[in-house]
Amino acid sequence: MKEIVKINLDNEMDLILAHKRAMKIAEMCGMPSSAQTRFSTAVSEVARCSIAKGKNSVLVIGINVIRPTQKEILAILTDTVDLKKCSPEAFEYAAKISGDIEYTFANNQSVTKLSQPVLAPGLLSDIKIKSLVDYFKYEPPLSPYDEIRKKNIELIALSEKLGESENRYRQLANTLPVLICIVNERNNVLVTNDSLKNYLQLPLTVFDKKALGNFIHPDDLEAIGEGWSKAKKTRSDFFGETRIKKDSVYVWHLISIVPNKAEDGSFNSWLIYFVDINAQKTVVETLKDNSELKMIQRELESANSKLLFKNKELEQFAFIASHDLQEPLRKIMIMLSRAGEHLSEEQRKQYYFDRISLAAGRLSDLISDVLNYSRIDNKIHQLTQVDLNEIITETLNDLSMVIEEKNALIHISPLPEVTGLSTQLRQLFYNLVNNALKFNAAQPSVSITATTFSANNSLPDSNLIPFGEYHLISIADNGIGMDSDYSGRIFDMFQRLHQRDQYGGNGIGLALCKRIIENHNGAINFTSQPGQGTTFYIYLPKK
Repeated sequence: MKEIVKINLDNEMDLILAHKRAMKIAEMCGMPSSAQTRFSTAVSEVARCSIAKGKNSVLVIGINVIRPTQKEILAILTDTVDLKKCSPEAFEYAAKISGDIEYTFANNQSVTKLSQPVLAPGLLSDIKIKSLVDYFKYEPPLSPYDEIRKKNIELIALSEKLGESENRYRQLANTLPVLICIVNERNNVLVTNDSLKNYLQLPLTVFDKKALGNFIHPDDLEAIGEGWSKAKKTRSDFFGETRIKKDSVYVWHLISIVPNKAEDGSFNSWLIYFVDINAQKTVVETLKDNSELKMIQRELESANSKLLFKNKELEQFAFIASHDLQEPLRKIMIMLSRAGEHLSEEQRKQYYFDRISLAAGRLSDLISDVLNYSRIDNKIHQLTQVDLNEIITETLNDLSMVIEEKNALIHISPLPEVTGLSTQLRQLFYNLVNNALKFNAAQPSVSITATTFSANNSLPDSNLIPFGEYHLISIADNGIGMDSDYSGRIFDMFQRLHQRDQYGGNGIGLALCKRIIENHNGAINFTSQPGQGTTFYIYLPKK
């Protein structure tokens, strides 16, 4: 059943709400006036009995899709009391006027179901049902009591979402193999993640020379202290290398100190994190004077370059974690505290609740995107034969609502089977097709074709492709396109080419696509011109 409204039955005002909303749903589903009255009256009879005799009563009214040609309005009332035993005459009357009522009582739980067939089920589409949900979600309050009740429900829901977001963010920060803390301008440590606590095995409350001396190597202490003082004075970044003591052994770490600023540019705090580079340092020292291992040293330098790139990604994540995640949280907490003050109803509507929902939504989306990116790794997986025709069919099913709303045209040629991971390939095609639909100012047209490709052929940006035989899949659209100046950074984490109020998203999708392609030993590039659409080229090995 698709839930439309939910009412906690506590008093007579809730009985009025139950009657009016049952009547309104029946009306919006095209039922005759007589059927509307019978259904809403039957619901009211059972609800009245529940308010008078019941306990912990909840009424849910929604649409039950039995099959595409058979749909019904369904009202379900649950209680912890045997209501029919308490008031059999109310149930007899409800059954008499409704004609279709079911009642069960088991395990101290009573369930009453009242149903009314929808006369024209074909007109009650998924979009129509969604419009019913939206209608009652944004319906003006029926009374001051209804307004207070709605706001309380919204505050409870937002508090639960805030708690869930905080737990997900905390879990994400604590699972990173990086030592992280946040320090204010007075050197007080505000937050530390579990990795730092477990590593030091002692509480870190102040970030000053005395406290650093407990775990920083004495030879590194002066340089770190000077760097920290300079960073505080100039409000600038500081990066260095230091040795941190663990179980009486010093381990090399890369230290990064980054100022944390609010959206208006004002200083907030300092983000400090340590990344273990002991293995790299040990190998570098070993190879320093060993001429026989110069080749290995060059490979190490290449690995260090990749490490710097990963550190850059980590720095970008740290900025997002401390800014884009924490700032919406602060806004939500401030707005929640203000919502309880004595303000007019107009001020509540205008300034607070919409912004709370927007900030919480942005935070939830951002955490989900970062978690999705962190799950795509280069570890060994069990590769299987994947039919891309099945993948694209599942992708279009997932995007069917967007395709229908935008009246998009989708052209698909037969696609090959490849060796890979079906879940990652499904995410790849979903992101690219979704972008083609989203970044489009006209009626979207998306064309997906496939061919074979040899490294010696001359195709767009083929110099980026390693030697070998490949399946080449092209995804072309007629969207807004982009300037060639963005080609060097479009696949970077958190890169956005448009303002957030123009197009949604967090700038992670294409970075995720690139990482998936790298996991499959392939490559991805694109061609695009502003206003003339974009074509992405996916190269997947044939063997």
